[in-house]
Amino acid sequence: MTATTEGPVIQLRGVRIFQSENLVLNQVDLTLDRGEFAYLIGRTGSGKSSLMRTLYGDLPLKEGTGSVCGFDLLKLKRKQVPYLRRRIGIVFQDFQLLGDRSVQENLLFVMKATGWTDAKKIDAQAQLVLEKGGLANKGSKMPHELSGGEQQRVSIARALVNDPELILADEPTGNLDPETTGEILDLLYAISQSGRCVMMATHDYTHMKKLNARVIRCQDGKLLELSEAAS
Repeated sequence: MTATTEGPVIQLRGVRIFQSENLVLNQVDLTLDRGEFAYLIGRTGSGKSSLMRTLYGDLPLKEGTGSVCGFDLLKLKRKQVPYLRRRIGIVFQDFQLLGDRSVQENLLFVMKATGWTDAKKIDAQAQLVLEKGGLANKGSKMPHELSGGEQQRVSIARALVNDPELILADEPTGNLDPETTGEILDLLYAISQSGRCVMMATHDYTHMKKLNARVIRCQDGKLLELSEAAS
């Protein structure tokens, strides 16, 4: 079990986020705690992905103060980024599975790359996260043998292998049909209810009223808090 961070999982104060030299988001204040589920919405180019990339250390924080899973983003060194990412599970729109490996092998690849060495513990954890994702009997399948929804469930299972405190899901339902989108939303929400913090960037506003969750909007270079998904 990963040690949990004292205090908020995400805390940003007066943050300015840049892409190259261009200011994307200005004066960002954001706090998210364990067990919270939040939607991140906004038009294409509004800064959603830049915010996500800052949170997982892909874009350096240059101005303001910020911490994620106990890591100080302003002082974060490149060699520390892999350790930060072990505390974060990242889910992408296009799944990013290795097509030449089975579902089980996709999970093992990530686990070995992040320091797992005990073969029995690796197998047990892989099976556990597949079961959580409703994929208990899919470990031997190749990605191309799965539906889009199943592939995204594998992506979510992969994000859970290191028992992260934070899940960042960047448009995870963008390539899925409405019914499958609802299933993926239910799975991500259940993950938040288990005590993890989940932030989901999305364009799909039609499903948002289903969950009573925080809604954060990127608009006009700022981060705006809406009251709830039904707003």
